[in-house]
Amino acid sequence: MTVPGTFSNDGSWIEELITECVSSSENTLQNDANDPAWDKPLIGFSRGDDSLFERLKDDIGPFLWTPLEIFTLTFPDIPVTAEHLTVISWILPQTETTKAMHRKETRNSSEEWARSRKFGEEFNMKIARHVVEQLKLKGIPAVAPGQSSHWGWQTSETYGLASNWSERHAAHVSGLGTFGLSDGLITAKGKAMRCGSVVAYVRIPATPRAYDTHQSYCLFYSEGTCAKCIDRCPVDALSKDGHDKERCHRYVFGAATRYIASAFGLETHACGLCQTGVPCESKIPTANDLK
Repeated sequence: MTVPGTFSNDGSWIEELITECVSSSENTLQNDANDPAWDKPLIGFSRGDDSLFERLKDDIGPFLWTPLEIFTLTFPDIPVTAEHLTVISWILPQTETTKAMHRKETRNSSEEWARSRKFGEEFNMKIARHVVEQLKLKGIPAVAPGQSSHWGWQTSETYGLASNWSERHAAHVSGLGTFGLSDGLITAKGKAMRCGSVVAYVRIPATPRAYDTHQSYCLFYSEGTCAKCIDRCPVDALSKDGHDKERCHRYVFGAATRYIASAFGLETHACGLCQTGVPCESKIPTANDLK
């Protein structure tokens, strides 16, 4: 049994655990071909006392949990300090098939993308629960913040619609990517992805961040070029001023949801057009990708 708060090798066993989950038969779009929902994952770690969590809280709003806050909210009887916690974060890249089908769309979600949003995200939540359960078997308390009963939508004075915990921001702190003009996270496998995380009472060395700022991988911010995602938005929720989250939200939970129900018989919300047909779809883009 691992003693909570102690180092657990290099975290490779957790990487293997998540990778095995994604290679299982449960990773499926539940279509006739039983296509996989996700490609091989990216996995990163960050320390619970990483100062970036506090800086994000100051920037986004006081409602944003630090790892210590969500852990103590979940386990009020366990004495712990932030330095003994680790955030385990993962990226689930869309498959080449899903991206190719979604790339063709200009107004509504492809069926593959809608299925990844419904069945792929349900599987993503299963991954988080499985990680928590496996950690528990080793005597390590853990929580999936995005599935906490305390999780909810909030309003940031600076950014508008927000939440208590952001999977994308956790991934950013954990060395997995930086943000683009559309607010999507650009990772080594691109922006077409979903992500998840778990906060655990175990110390695992942090994944180095190979970037200097939270927007380093976006060509618009780093080079003053690209902005290809603007043209991909069907409701003009993107501009060179950034992401109009309210307009985006109204479309995704309104017309986009109704279309998916009518066209595919699925109860889910999805758009994601700005994540495909752009230089950062499947990689960290370079200036050469604009030629």
